[in-house]
Amino acid sequence: MIVSSRRRHRTFVLVAVASILFAHAQPAFAYFKFGVNVSGTAVALHWARTPVRYFVNDQGANGVTASQFQTAVSRAFSTWEAVPTASISYQFVGFTGAQPGEEDGLSTLGFLNRPDLDRVLATTSFVIDNSTGTLVESDIFFNSAFDWSAAEAGESGRFDIQSTALHEIGHLSGLGHSALGETELREGGGRRVLAADAVMFPIAYGAGTIAGRTLRADDIAGISDIYPGSGFRTEFGSISGKITKNGSPLFGAHVVAFDPRDGTLVATFSLGSQGDFSIAGLSPGPHILRVEPIDDADLDSFFSAARNVDINFRVTYADRIVTVPKGGDSGSISVQVAPK
Repeated sequence: MIVSSRRRHRTFVLVAVASILFAHAQPAFAYFKFGVNVSGTAVALHWARTPVRYFVNDQGANGVTASQFQTAVSRAFSTWEAVPTASISYQFVGFTGAQPGEEDGLSTLGFLNRPDLDRVLATTSFVIDNSTGTLVESDIFFNSAFDWSAAEAGESGRFDIQSTALHEIGHLSGLGHSALGETELREGGGRRVLAADAVMFPIAYGAGTIAGRTLRADDIAGISDIYPGSGFRTEFGSISGKITKNGSPLFGAHVVAFDPRDGTLVATFSLGSQGDFSIAGLSPGPHILRVEPIDDADLDSFFSAARNVDINFRVTYADRIVTVPKGGDSGSISVQVAPK
């Protein structure tokens, strides 16, 4: 749902992003930044000033007090804030009677009872200044139709607030979904997570686990790309280039950089009219580049339904190992894919 209104001659848009318990589609590999078009230029959604100030609703749920909830989400905020290559920070302002989802100028986290959303654990909504790409407000609601735990060690049969908050705070900060994970089909439909290489993987672990509390390389690269710390641009590098098919630019292919030294994966999509891509936050040294179609994903999770995303091509590797320079870019890497 998208609602827009006019304020001070600027366009503010309310956007909601859901974190799902299980899904029918397995999304593509990539960290993905939310963005808007400002005067013909794509701008990543971001907070113009930090710390990002947030409130917590004063009502608990499912055996979790508001104070326990605040402690759990505070640990999640601290995890993002501790990324050494990023400059983002957050500040808890206090408890409030305001509920998440109200367009009131407050960024609020709290519970709402939504049994109708039987696959949705939590949702992040934004109010965006479309003239600058800056975030004005961002709320996160946790669905109290599920059983939750704020315990530091987790609790059997309850979903972990800290893990879910870590994912949703990634959205609050401007990150979209990644799909560095492995799932299997559930009996009766949907998928079960077997492993995930990104907190921003959209399908949650089951109840009783705290496995989703640790940021991975894809998450760290994404948050650092939006809010680079003082050493990020000088100590890490990037791979950039173009993806083409039959000599024409290819939009929406996802491009994965694999570091054979430690097995980490960081990725993005080919975007723009020329099939351009750029993957930042890579450790200097050799990387293997893989290009693959989003043919096992819900495309609407990543792109507007109006975009024509070509998925009719074969998985393709760059014809050489790509060396990432320290503090620099690989230079344009061209990968031509072939139709299936």
